[in-house]
Amino acid sequence: MTVRRIASLAIGISLSTLTCAFVTISSSRTTIKPLNVVGEQASSIGPATLLRNLKQNLPQIDWLAEGKGSPSNKIDIPDHVATVLAQPNAPKREAESEERTHKIRSRAKQASEDAMALRGMLIGDDDANAWWREQRSIPEGGRAVTKDDPLTVLVAGGGLAGLVVAAACHSKGMKVALFEQASSYAPYGGPIQIQSNALRALQQINPEIFQELVTAGTCTADRVSGLKIGYKKGNKLAGLYDAGDWLVRFDTIGPALEAGLPATVVVDRPVIQQILVKYGFPEGTVRIKSRIQSYEDLGKGRGVSVTLEDGTKAYADVLVGADGIWSQVRKNLHGLDDGAGGFAASGAAGGALDDAEARKLARDTVAIAAKADRRFSGFTCYAALAPHRASNIENVSYQILLGEKKYFVSTDGGGDRQQWFALIREPAGGVDPEPTPEDPHPKLTRLRKEFACNGSGDADGNVWDPFALELINAASEEDIKRRDLYDGAPLLTTLDPQRLLSPWAKGPVALCGDAAHPMMPNLGQGGCQATEDGYRLVEELAKVQHSRDVPGALGRYSRVRVIRTAIIQGFAQLGSDLLVDFDLMMTIPLLGPFFLTMTQLSMPFILRYLYTPSF
Repeated sequence: MTVRRIASLAIGISLSTLTCAFVTISSSRTTIKPLNVVGEQASSIGPATLLRNLKQNLPQIDWLAEGKGSPSNKIDIPDHVATVLAQPNAPKREAESEERTHKIRSRAKQASEDAMALRGMLIGDDDANAWWREQRSIPEGGRAVTKDDPLTVLVAGGGLAGLVVAAACHSKGMKVALFEQASSYAPYGGPIQIQSNALRALQQINPEIFQELVTAGTCTADRVSGLKIGYKKGNKLAGLYDAGDWLVRFDTIGPALEAGLPATVVVDRPVIQQILVKYGFPEGTVRIKSRIQSYEDLGKGRGVSVTLEDGTKAYADVLVGADGIWSQVRKNLHGLDDGAGGFAASGAAGGALDDAEARKLARDTVAIAAKADRRFSGFTCYAALAPHRASNIENVSYQILLGEKKYFVSTDGGGDRQQWFALIREPAGGVDPEPTPEDPHPKLTRLRKEFACNGSGDADGNVWDPFALELINAASEEDIKRRDLYDGAPLLTTLDPQRLLSPWAKGPVALCGDAAHPMMPNLGQGGCQATEDGYRLVEELAKVQHSRDVPGALGRYSRVRVIRTAIIQGFAQLGSDLLVDFDLMMTIPLLGPFFLTMTQLSMPFILRYLYTPSF
């Protein structure tokens, strides 16, 4: 959950404040709608582009760029971070050892095997006799909700958002069933950073789940995080920076301790799923191979009728769409065109995709995005979990190496592993060549060129800090996954009065997580905000004493959540769009140093907003 996280929010705030760059949307369509155009890419205009073009056309004075960066920018933990980390109540992680590494990796492997073996899933006779198969006779006007006859809830989507909603429902005594579209419950991606605000939500939902996650996790808040320059940049007037020099350094534990929140931990995705399934709700709650195709609001407090893709019917008082960015529930809720719902390479489903399926999905997603009102960010992302002890592991938990057109992110994955992400700006729908005898590792081949650390460097002549290739070379071709990054409009782009009053809900149906507010991963808050959604949604449902009051409760939930998520979503989008102009700042006298100072000073305030104990 802390992938390319808080630092990009500071970048967005600082750049927008200084008006150093603006973001626009470009498209080949003749009719342009805000934030929902196929192939849409964020591009820089205004002062940033003018300055870049001016710089390219002016004579370059080589001696200004000669020299070495400041020694202070090579220190991992500066005094202001060391002071916070030295506090008596600051957490200290358990040091990595051969025994602990084996324990963490073995548990992740076992959790994946359990999921593939359908342990805890709804199968056989239990499936045939499931409570949701029977349509109750509810009079017009609805029924009373009591402890003995609680609300019944169907959840679409078995990723993090759906599992949290199901666990929250069960904790309040509701009857819940979860439908996951994937035929194989295989997790996509590496470990997840569960930030302090999400841990607090989970603690309030179910203290046992919280404790199990903290015990299973690796603390990442005990070290420094921040931004580095990827290659030598700057000049004598704006500051000189060598490859790998720090630009901004911060800690995440100070604001968490101020708010009385637990420290951020990283936990393997299958372990999170295993813990939520084991401690969150009874066995047989999750049913796989179950894609919700459509639903009918039965009206007047009588709930909802759901039709699965295979024709199976399900009935309940409430339907929650936690089925990801290409949500089928959202398609029906907002009346989007056919093709707006799709199979997402994320959550519970994406881990089952091989390279051939991923290539097809990349092309199909371009068409789905147009129908679903989703924005292509302009970036494709390569990601892997490398079984490698990073050279800076004792001091650094998270860092971004910044460059023009691309950046490289790494974070501690626990168990002597590093999770890394390479984001490269290019059009949507691109795929890598298939392996050949001449080039059996096409993804690795490309990434080694993109982040070359010797010779003439990358295609632009930039020689990167060796740390990027240290991690890239520690991963295998098979472990590297590629996907285009999409998000959505941070604010409503509608004049529909019903959607303005209840943005993510209508009748007995509501959305949460990526189905409601897909985000760029720069703040690492996508899963955290989904967790907050689950907590708030069920808190509102828990107040319902009659089924006719369900729409009002779901409307309150969406109104409470939409402002906070819109702010975080918007800044994640802005930060990502502007990261690739960051290198320009390094060459502007006065403005560059001022920008870096403002970014550094803003970090505690940004973290305080994210790490709130109430949501």
